[in-house]
Amino acid sequence: MLVALGHAWEPLKGDSRALQAAYMLVYTFHMPAFIVISGFFSRGFDGSPGRLKRLITGVAVPYVVFETAYPLFRRYVDHLPTQDISLLDPWYLTWFLCALFVWRLTTPVWKLVRHPLPLALGVAMLASVTPAIGDDLDLQRILQFLPFFVLGLCLEPRHFRLVRRRSVRIAAVPVFALALAFTWWAVPRMDNGWLYHRDSAQELGAPWWAGPVMQLALFGCSLLLTACFLSWVPGRTMWFTALGAGTLYGYLLHGFLIKGADYRGLFDQPALHRPLGVVAVSLAVAAAVTLLCTPPVRRVFRCVMEPRMEWAFKPDAAELARERENRDPRPAQRAERRPPHERRDRSGAQKG
Repeated sequence: MLVALGHAWEPLKGDSRALQAAYMLVYTFHMPAFIVISGFFSRGFDGSPGRLKRLITGVAVPYVVFETAYPLFRRYVDHLPTQDISLLDPWYLTWFLCALFVWRLTTPVWKLVRHPLPLALGVAMLASVTPAIGDDLDLQRILQFLPFFVLGLCLEPRHFRLVRRRSVRIAAVPVFALALAFTWWAVPRMDNGWLYHRDSAQELGAPWWAGPVMQLALFGCSLLLTACFLSWVPGRTMWFTALGAGTLYGYLLHGFLIKGADYRGLFDQPALHRPLGVVAVSLAVAAAVTLLCTPPVRRVFRCVMEPRMEWAFKPDAAELARERENRDPRPAQRAERRPPHERRDRSGAQKG
């Protein structure tokens, strides 16, 4: 929901310093929090055939589908004569799918090395001073956001219980208030490009040494705000708990609503740039994203978001063997009932 709010505020913020401060505050922690959670739920990835199949069907296929759908949507809604489709240049929201695919593939490496988080921070700092990386696959973002994913891999459930303590929840209120005041001060003094993590320091017009410094500073700020945000996440089941399973649906589908409104010039209405207009847009976007995460929407779009695609993969020999054994355990039982001198080992040699 915060991702969608940030996208809705972008064409509305204009000269409003308050809205720009709120936009900057949200962008400081909303994607880091999303990526930390993604890393936490990627801890079980081990490169096995079943995990790889799930990675392809749940990440790679949606990337291809939406990387194709968004340019086509723009062509027909914005009436552009041509709109190139490129799988190497992630557009709008799809960069996260590309990044998640790469991060999850590297999970076994981060689980192997001794100090994964410092190493990932070093990679991000080096990326921030390397403009030659280019835009292919949004590699700059992949590398600069990498520490948050690796942090998620290192976390355990007890860490989330720690931040949900009552003292942390209370302390999160003044922390967010101070953060909002700081972003209000920083609006005319800081380039928002630092928060997107898609450019090097040189591309942002800063000296090269500012890249590593900003990486460390933003990592600390984002981590603090993410911990404060997660401290407010309820530990009990709520009406919206089940919506968490459809987060990716809301993330990928809300772009059509935001971009459709932008292409049609709806954000140019003067009324929407007033405080009440901003509030109305925010409530509408929050409601829309909530609906996009509901089971009915997920059932409709599951064919492209979570396709089974059994036809595309070879059968797993180990899985087939387990299924045969579960289906017909009698041969194993008969073997156990045989006298010891009639049993044979796997090589066929007579025992006894």
